This record gives sequence, structure tokens and C-alpha cells, in this order.
Amino acid sequence: MTIAKVIEVIGSSSDSFDDAVRNAVAEAAKTVKDITGVNVLRMTAKVEDGRLTEFRANVKIAFEVKRN
Repeated sequence: MTIAKVIEVIGSSSDSFDDAVRNAVAEAAKTVKDITGVNVLRMTAKVEDGRLTEFRANVKIAFEVKRN
């Protein structure tokens, strides 16, 4: 039987929403092994002087829990 755990993280990028999601997964992968999927919950952006300056993605990341 496979057990999965889910964490929620926020990634950001000055370039795009896609990069914000990729950054969230890349950062999580530094401390979490066996990531199996990502669910994008919400995308928001920071606006300064009428321009988008930062893209943010709230994501849930699923990973397999290994038994020792």
C-alpha cells in the first residue's frame, strides 16, 4: 500500500506563473524526496506602478511516504 503526504507551499518568480510553480517544486525537492505530483491552487501577482512585478503560485505538493 502506498501512502502519500501533501504539503502546501508558495513559489514566486519575477518572470511568469509557470516559473513560480517550477520554483515551488524545485525548492520543495531540496528537502522532500519522491515528489509525485503538484496541484496549483491559486495564482496571484504583485503589482507596482501598474505593472506585474512578481508572480506567485500557491501549490500543494504530494510525495510518497516510505516505510523503513
